[in-house]
Amino acid sequence: MESRKVSDSRTVVARVMMPQDANVAGNVFGGTILKMVDEIAYVAATMHARSNVVTASVDRMAFLSPVHVGDLLTLKANVNAVWRSSMEVGVRIEAMDPKTGHVRHTGSSYLTVVSLGPDETPFQVPSLELETEEDARRNRDAVARRARRLEEKAVERFRSKD
Repeated sequence: MESRKVSDSRTVVARVMMPQDANVAGNVFGGTILKMVDEIAYVAATMHARSNVVTASVDRMAFLSPVHVGDLLTLKANVNAVWRSSMEVGVRIEAMDPKTGHVRHTGSSYLTVVSLGPDETPFQVPSLELETEEDARRNRDAVARRARRLEEKAVERFRSKD
């Protein structure tokens, strides 16, 4: 199976936040942002795997600053690491005030996405070709996050036996 470059999965989407995306104070719902995060992660993972994919987990979603009605929300995603049938997709969320042009980093998220074959079971994905030092750093960080997730899963299994 041929490898794919990180840049093959790089995806950017932008959308103006509207009143229906927010509460009465004009702050965009976290769930609205999470839906967009899940959608862009799906796109990036599909571009890498070239198969149907499903989200297995959201490792982290940090909201760093509020997003308001009228902000231009930009999400940037790419595959950080791949294993046999799973991938970590990193998503960076930025909001721009269109009146001032000021851009804020408003959130980051890491999702584990699983590739599915025609029979809807986990399907092997191509290896990941790291192109830059930044890609290599993201890959190292993803491997460390996966190790923590697997350790936490083992602890949960042990505790559930009680």
